[in-house]
Amino acid sequence: MTADAPLVFITGASSGIGQALALRYYQAGYRLALVARRAELMAQWAQDAHLDASRYGIYCADVSSIDSIVNAGAQCLAQQGLPAVVIANAGISVGVDTAYRADLDAMAQLFATNNIGLAASFHPFIEPMRVRGSGVLVGIASVAGIRGLPGHGAYCASKAAVISYCESLRGELRGTGVRVLTLSPGYIDTPLTRKNKYPMPFLMSAAAFADKAFRAIGSNATYRVIPWQMGWVAKLLRLLPNRLFDSLLAGQPRKHRTPQ
Repeated sequence: MTADAPLVFITGASSGIGQALALRYYQAGYRLALVARRAELMAQWAQDAHLDASRYGIYCADVSSIDSIVNAGAQCLAQQGLPAVVIANAGISVGVDTAYRADLDAMAQLFATNNIGLAASFHPFIEPMRVRGSGVLVGIASVAGIRGLPGHGAYCASKAAVISYCESLRGELRGTGVRVLTLSPGYIDTPLTRKNKYPMPFLMSAAAFADKAFRAIGSNATYRVIPWQMGWVAKLLRLLPNRLFDSLLAGQPRKHRTPQ
């Protein structure tokens, strides 16, 4: 591989936002460390996209398993070196109803992926980046983390936790040269969102999101909502009194539950 090109480590790289980010970074001259459970899909995509095999590595890992994703990070360090950018993008979204016992298991799996998996994705790189004195850790949150939505309790809670965790980590790494950036996407056109049965204002393509995210990561930003319009929508919803907020969402379609 071309050792002098910067390296980006991306989880959830087999589809959606992760795949779009991988292509955007490749176009910018980066080497890629691609991580997902479906390694064969990543390999096929890289081949179909005619990526130079010397510029990417593929790591099969399940971020909901701490040892699995930590080992993938260790393999990346050994095979490709220390990334300039780590993007903890892997996540899942499913509706839950706490009245159903099975949905508690779905919630546990969601938190294991979206929260523990995110922290575990960062873990192998924090100390080496601190020693080097540079690096960017990017946590993919969501505007859904700004206020709880009926039927979305697990997902909203997990993304709120991503926002708070990254904020905490940012404070811990202040002065080390390692920057922590929280990216909160609005509605992005991916296989995940195509299952939604409710309106998705300001829907953005994954490629357009990746371009804006790439620019944000390259800046000095520490928090960014993409698209910006959803940031204002989220702020307005946050300011609404509870009674008005609850009335506004009454009867709205909810996130689909995992079939039981």
